[in-house]
Amino acid sequence: MTVTPDLLKRFSSIKFIAFDFDGVFTDNLVHTTEAGEEFVTCWRSDGLGLSKLKKLGIPVWVISTEKNPVVSMRCNKLEIECLQSCNDKLSALIKLLEQSNCNIKDAAFVGNDINDSECLKKVGLPIVVADSHEDIKHLALYETKKNGGKGAVREICDLIVECHLSS
Repeated sequence: MTVTPDLLKRFSSIKFIAFDFDGVFTDNLVHTTEAGEEFVTCWRSDGLGLSKLKKLGIPVWVISTEKNPVVSMRCNKLEIECLQSCNDKLSALIKLLEQSNCNIKDAAFVGNDINDSECLKKVGLPIVVADSHEDIKHLALYETKKNGGKGAVREICDLIVECHLSS
């Protein structure tokens, strides 16, 4: 996608960001042991990008339908807020925005599949990762160059920080 001046302006006006977890922080694969335990792979440098966002005072949330405790464990390590086992992401997002006194048009949401559609339709800056499902790509104003779990989160964080610092 072309990064237009209007899109850069949207990135510079972001005051809140929420991410899906699986397929955004992860490569959308799940590994299962013979004991039935699941584990995922995340991109290590995402944490540095997220810390730069937090220094700007931008609230960062993960809103996930996933029930596996790996979501909250990873978010705890990254020191970001997390809602998981969430079946209505849009209602949760609206509530979080109200608590943060933030307008939905000043929010970004990052997703990768159809359960992210409603949030992507409502926020001011809808973002999808490069390997997101085709059914939602048309909803995004920005599609990352990196795949989920392969640096997409860091790419978004760096772009937001760069736009905030240059505005």
